[in-house]
Amino acid sequence: MTSAEVPSGAVTPSRVLAAEWTKVASLASTPWTVVGTVGSAGVLAFVLGLFAGPGHAVSATSLVTSGYQPAQLGALVLGVLVGSADFATGTSLTTYAAVPRRLPVLGAQVVVTAALTLAAGLLALAASVAATTGARRTTGLAWSAADPGDLRAAVGYVLFLAGVGVCGVGLGALLRRPLAALTSGVALFVLLDQVLAANPGRVADTVRALLPSGGAGLFADDARLAALAAGPGPDLGPWGAGLVLGAWCAGLALLAGYRLARRDVT
Repeated sequence: MTSAEVPSGAVTPSRVLAAEWTKVASLASTPWTVVGTVGSAGVLAFVLGLFAGPGHAVSATSLVTSGYQPAQLGALVLGVLVGSADFATGTSLTTYAAVPRRLPVLGAQVVVTAALTLAAGLLALAASVAATTGARRTTGLAWSAADPGDLRAAVGYVLFLAGVGVCGVGLGALLRRPLAALTSGVALFVLLDQVLAANPGRVADTVRALLPSGGAGLFADDARLAALAAGPGPDLGPWGAGLVLGAWCAGLALLAGYRLARRDVT
């Protein structure tokens, strides 16, 4: 059947995607979350750059990406709001009456969130590069997207934020309550990592590498990657860390899809 033959009221993937995009774009919280993600990443990178000096153990990559902590919280909030919005606002019955097969809605939410967080990640990276220009000049650290290492870290930084956003969608759709999903996301991405980092060892480092927060290895600089490789935990490398984050994204989305398909939507 060609697009011209599709009945006017038929539910198609493109129409579900357009509907989810309209819903997300119409939320007042969406632009503010993106602005907060970009602004907080740039401001923190700028502030940390003020403390960098010649001879300090800092690289251009670590300086540019140093604002990732607040940026990941922004991406997580965005994903959680998208995944839980229908259940939190009571519009889930309307949504799934219009799309009875349900799973296309979740797929569209994942696509919309990935697109938004990719864009936010690019803007956050650009803001951080601009905000650390003075600090890099003072410390003599060069950063260029033409350098393979810098380019890999830049791509990894953007992919990491997109992955956090998709995990947020999975948590939001699975738990259906924004506060519960956000709390779980903060525990997975921040609290567990910090607790394990304070108690290093083979078991703690192995668990850290397999947490979604381990995806931060995507934008680690060479010194950080060498330290991870020399530690007691597994040496996954930047792309292995990305695969771990991708597995969390897929796992949470599958669990959310299973609940969506098997349980009531109220």
